Amino acid sequence: MSLAVQIRQHGGPEELQVVDVTVGNPGPGEVRIRHHAIGLNFIDVYHRTGLYPLTMPATIGMEGAGVIEAVGEGVTHLQVGDRAAYASNPPGAYCEVRVMPAKCVCKLPDAISFETGAAMMLKGLTAQYLLKKTRPVEGLEPGDFVLFHAAAGGVGLIASQWAKALGLQLIGTAGSDAKCQLALANGAAHAINYSTEDFAARVKEITGGKGVKVVYDSVGKDTWDKSLECLRPFGLMASFGNASGPVPPFAPGSLGAKGSLYVTRQTLFTHIATREATQAMADDLFAVVASGQVKIHIDQRYPLAEVQQAHRDLEARKTTGCTILTL
Repeated sequence: MSLAVQIRQHGGPEELQVVDVTVGNPGPGEVRIRHHAIGLNFIDVYHRTGLYPLTMPATIGMEGAGVIEAVGEGVTHLQVGDRAAYASNPPGAYCEVRVMPAKCVCKLPDAISFETGAAMMLKGLTAQYLLKKTRPVEGLEPGDFVLFHAAAGGVGLIASQWAKALGLQLIGTAGSDAKCQLALANGAAHAINYSTEDFAARVKEITGGKGVKVVYDSVGKDTWDKSLECLRPFGLMASFGNASGPVPPFAPGSLGAKGSLYVTRQTLFTHIATREATQAMADDLFAVVASGQVKIHIDQRYPLAEVQQAHRDLEARKTTGCTILTL
């Protein structure tokens, strides 16, 4: 038996209910993992509300860390007793124990704690594919400017540090002066409070009127139009989330008028579709964290039983850095 957080219909945080579930043995290509900590991410809100619909009843959660209890046939990269962490489909991390596909589960280095592992996998792998794989057609070189929205969030703080390590000048946006200071303290070259400043005008000022090569945007509807204004010709608009709501339809012709811009909608799960790709990205993340170049900030911890409050605080933008659920 295991405690798990389930929803029986899409809706608000009140739909999150702690229940007892039976956990079986892993089948071919699967493992059973006992969690020590679970990551909280905005995609969990999308699953709960139905923006990304699930079949009911559903256990949500995409990220966790713990110990492997059992290994199914054909799994060779993990053994019983291994410390492990993952960001993975299908949802189901909000629990004590689960059976899941082994493909995206990685051995967790001894130097990285369970809490850090649970906090960093989805956000850290996201930062990895954005900075290393989601690049403008003209490439990124040390000294180049990039714009990163929600720079004081979990992905943003990791990306700010990693961008600095890569020599990039990251311009971060956030919704308060305190969050801007947090982004600056974590490697952002500049920070803009988009609740009090016109971030597009400020970006042009910072870049001497040229604009940035790429905008990384997880906010969505509220930042989309002005983000396009921030791009230099042939720049890339990289959307990877919808925190303020989905981006409304737009005319492709507008991209030509703004400088022959590129637009992409990225998701982590395309990048971690194979075992080999997942491991390569995780190795890159583990290395940059173990080196100290990127520190994982766990700013909020909630017991699993308080998951409703965790969701309320996340949606109200009351959180910074990473948030975990504890067991």
